[in-house]
Amino acid sequence: MREITLANLDDIARGAGILGTGGGGDPYIGKLLAHEAIRAHGPVRVVAIDEVPADATVVPISGMGAPTVLLERVPNGCEELAALRALERHIGRPATHIAPIEIGGVNSMLPIACAARSGLPIVDGDAMGRAFPEAQMVLPGLIGVTNSPMALADDKGNTIIIEAVDNHTAERIGRAVCVELGCQIACADTVLRGDQLAAGLVPATLTLAERLGAAVRTARAAHTGPVAAARRVLGGRALLTGKVVDVGRRTERGFARGRARMEGTGPDTDKTLELAFQNEHLMAVLDGVTVTTTPDLICVLDSGTGDPITTEGLRYGLRVSVVAAPCDPRWTTPDGLALTGPRYFGYEVDYVPFGSAG
Repeated sequence: MREITLANLDDIARGAGILGTGGGGDPYIGKLLAHEAIRAHGPVRVVAIDEVPADATVVPISGMGAPTVLLERVPNGCEELAALRALERHIGRPATHIAPIEIGGVNSMLPIACAARSGLPIVDGDAMGRAFPEAQMVLPGLIGVTNSPMALADDKGNTIIIEAVDNHTAERIGRAVCVELGCQIACADTVLRGDQLAAGLVPATLTLAERLGAAVRTARAAHTGPVAAARRVLGGRALLTGKVVDVGRRTERGFARGRARMEGTGPDTDKTLELAFQNEHLMAVLDGVTVTTTPDLICVLDSGTGDPITTEGLRYGLRVSVVAAPCDPRWTTPDGLALTGPRYFGYEVDYVPFGSAG
């Protein structure tokens, strides 16, 4: 993929929604913002990691907040550019490239919109390979890159710079600011040099999102099974096909937290799958057995269309297919699991290696 245009934006948004593991915010809202930015400013140039100069200044862009709030408080489209400009003023040099902090939901679309508005190229890669709920949960942190300075901007024009002693503290301060500003803000942080991208990003994830979205679209048009098509691209496995029978959700400290229960249908009749989430799906328990845990991906798709269903979109009666897929292997190292494993989120279980259960 050499550029992002109105022609391939839908596929990227659909694929990123699936990779977002239920979180990252509603990709539809982000797609509208990216669509308008590309329509007004033209296509966004995409560059591979190995094409970025070693001394480049690469700025990841994202939104912070509870996905449930995003449904009611739609961004105006200028917040990300405001955060970028505030960060540039603080560090004393301009950004040369934009990157997604995560390839999930709205947070894959906001960097595209920002790249279009700023005229900068976007890097084909992201710092997670999925979506995670907290700002320090990025691969650059594993190689010593700090997420400070962190520039935050809201829809009213307020901007704030955070200089924190460590990445966890920056998350904590940023989350408090986010809650105070209405649980929906833009972020520019975790500045990378070009020579740090290979170790700090998951490569070619925008291209993966486009391939994933195109596979679902093509299979749906041919009536050949969009969920199966998505599973093949992901290298994943099916956990359950059934319907949602219970959802408990609350917005707490800037996160959407909760649980969902699905009962199987067809070949999965008499099976029950329970999911726990904090913005993203973190745990899958099938008939009382933990079968998938963070940092591996747990993706909930509409059984008929293959479209992603976010945690805030889960509703009683939806017919869904739940698919698990492997994460970037760097997340399964001891340091990676300390940041994103199930025990970090308070679950008293160890990481279940992909494919080892169920």
